[in-house]
Amino acid sequence: MKIAIAHDYLVQMGGAERVVEVFHQMYPSAPIYTTMFSNNRLLDELRDADIRASWLQKMPGGKSHFKEMLPLYPFAIKDFDFREFDIVLSSSSAFMKSIQVPKNTFHLCYCHTPMRFAWDYDTYMERQTKSSVMKRLLKIYIDQLKQWDQKTSANVNQFIANSSVVKNRIRNYYQRDSDVIFPPINTTRFHSSSSIDNYYLIVSRLVSYKRIDLAVEAFNRNGLPLHIVGEGPDLMRLKAMAKGNVRFLGRLDDGSVTQMMAQCRALIFPGEEDFGITPLEANAAGRPVVAYQAGGALDTIVPQVNGVFFKRQEVEDLLLAIEELENHAWDVRRIVQHAQKFDEKTFMDKLKIYMAKAYQQFREGH
Repeated sequence: MKIAIAHDYLVQMGGAERVVEVFHQMYPSAPIYTTMFSNNRLLDELRDADIRASWLQKMPGGKSHFKEMLPLYPFAIKDFDFREFDIVLSSSSAFMKSIQVPKNTFHLCYCHTPMRFAWDYDTYMERQTKSSVMKRLLKIYIDQLKQWDQKTSANVNQFIANSSVVKNRIRNYYQRDSDVIFPPINTTRFHSSSSIDNYYLIVSRLVSYKRIDLAVEAFNRNGLPLHIVGEGPDLMRLKAMAKGNVRFLGRLDDGSVTQMMAQCRALIFPGEEDFGITPLEANAAGRPVVAYQAGGALDTIVPQVNGVFFKRQEVEDLLLAIEELENHAWDVRRIVQHAQKFDEKTFMDKLKIYMAKAYQQFREGH
């Protein structure tokens, strides 16, 4: 079978891009179709891949302003030609699930979420620093985009959801069923440490919906050290509100992040994520997590086993959860064993079996 991989864009490094990297491991000869990619942001494991970008790749400034290209994506994905492939495996949290494939090509979409900026627009824009006029204009476009997104969901033969909450969104927004296969964690990359430091850790893109501001406010109040790894448009706002015990370390290489996870007191996970790979990476390093009780964390955090929840996105709730974590005796071995349930090999085995069965059913239906 000839397989192609498709992904929204490769201009930032996050959990979805880690999934694409595992797809590439599974099918190294499969080309990766994407709207645009940035060489200096690619994961090392993708540097040998056959990456085929749309005409957006040639747009001046497109890679650094990819969010501003929003109206162009539906047109960019129309030009992809998948006639030579038996299967297209798409990875999508935005546009790539809407690609058009030939009638005899099977389109399996690994859905990280239906596009959040469309279906949860008010929450997504709540802390964005755009003018009220710009927000109103965007709202008009977003209403049209939701109709397009719903209509083009029919271009997918079968959906896989990355979490229970995403499965529910696919049902609510697209009226489609899906099966859940949790994203892969490279547990072998992480190791526990006998030397634990006194800092708490955040590893995240710095965008407003991830609620890093909530953690900054909490640590401003309790005075404990908080190290924040990552970069993004919210950086200056967060720096302006942070006290001296909160350090911003920028983007770090994988080795540095691995070491920091092994030695932190705990990982702070204050936003509502579709799944959330980072908490399980911290678990693979033997460290517990303080997580907001919503989204993908409901599938991955077991209270008193690998972390604690806080119920409301309020400073007081987060502070109480940190106190609870401090007062609990954590079993490092048990935390690591929990993370290993989400290992890359488990993901690969499940996906291969699922894809073979789904493709067989598709062929029988044709």
